[in-house]
Amino acid sequence: MEIEIIQNKIFEIRGQRVMLDFDLALLYNVENKALKQAIRRNITRFPEDFMFELSEIEFNSLRSQIVTSKRGGVRYMPFAFTEQGIAMLSSVLSSEKAIAINISIIRAFVTLRQFNLTYSELKERIVAIESQFPDIYKALNYLVDKDINIINEIERNKIGYKNDIQRDEP
Repeated sequence: MEIEIIQNKIFEIRGQRVMLDFDLALLYNVENKALKQAIRRNITRFPEDFMFELSEIEFNSLRSQIVTSKRGGVRYMPFAFTEQGIAMLSSVLSSEKAIAINISIIRAFVTLRQFNLTYSELKERIVAIESQFPDIYKALNYLVDKDINIINEIERNKIGYKNDIQRDEP
């Protein structure tokens, strides 16, 4: 399974990166109904920081970002699984395919986390560089002003035509 496909199914909801139950069901190649039943039978394995059910407002907001059918509606709001919740799914769904998909999903989360760290480091470096600009501009202005003052102080020999002849005015 390509990590990019999985990364496109990871959303940020309530400040956490999550995957939705219907996307996971697709990846695991099981019906969403079967996935939800397995989860409900093992609900003690999924505390709030592993999995939560979306509110209707959250789902409607998310619906604009993903392609979902409005036909028929949704009886139950989807579950959102954090990285830990997805890892716990491997104990609920113990097929070989589920294990392989879980490994790919965890790798996708790790890649996103590494990207986020790299992004944060770059942002810090840019801020540090930008904070140095005023000092650099002051130094450049000082050097330019210094050069202008030196040029103005040097007395130059004027070259060109001198008018030594006086004319009689009529």
